[in-house]
Amino acid sequence: MSTKKIAIVLSSHEQLGDTGRTTGYYVSEAAHPWVEFVDAGYQVELLSIAGGTPPRDGEDQSDPAQRRFLAEAADDLAATRRPQDADPAGYDAVLLAGGHGTMWDFPGSAPLATLVRSVWEQGGVVGAVCHGPSGLVDVVLADGKPLVAGRAVAGFTNAEEAAVGLTDVVPFALETRLRELGADHRPAADWQPQVVRDGRLVTGQNPQSAPGVAKAMLEALS
Repeated sequence: MSTKKIAIVLSSHEQLGDTGRTTGYYVSEAAHPWVEFVDAGYQVELLSIAGGTPPRDGEDQSDPAQRRFLAEAADDLAATRRPQDADPAGYDAVLLAGGHGTMWDFPGSAPLATLVRSVWEQGGVVGAVCHGPSGLVDVVLADGKPLVAGRAVAGFTNAEEAAVGLTDVVPFALETRLRELGADHRPAADWQPQVVRDGRLVTGQNPQSAPGVAKAMLEALS
């Protein structure tokens, strides 16, 4: 492919269950990969499940990558397209950024599953970080098998979910679901960077893993 273009998909879900708290996409998990991809010469398009301006969570203005992302990508963030409005053939890779919001709107999004499957089956790279792998649970390939079946993956762990007190708030346990789908889920200690690459599939465990996921995706693309 000669497009050298990567899509980063963000959550549009703002309510953290019935806690009265807000959520959304986790800014660092989009910002650090965005910086890595842009600096590597890729064009990056930001998509979100509902389009428009997606809700932000975990914003940290002391992080240079986040400051740069929110400044330089401000116009893109204000007018994201939906997965169904994008042409999968235009992307070399797709990254599913995390944030608790993804647990509500990534699973069950047929357009997202179609985008991911299309990028994968055309030979592209698929990445996901933290709760972003929730967008992989509905991806079934042409052979009828889940994308994650038999593949090594990382993702936000049950232990980390318990540590943040949201085990009973999220719709399902991501680690458990990935295992149920036949994935070889490989956890590290809480909050330690953990990046797992299985061919063209690159996944990371938590926010600390986001830069490493981007770097491993670039390696897979080269």
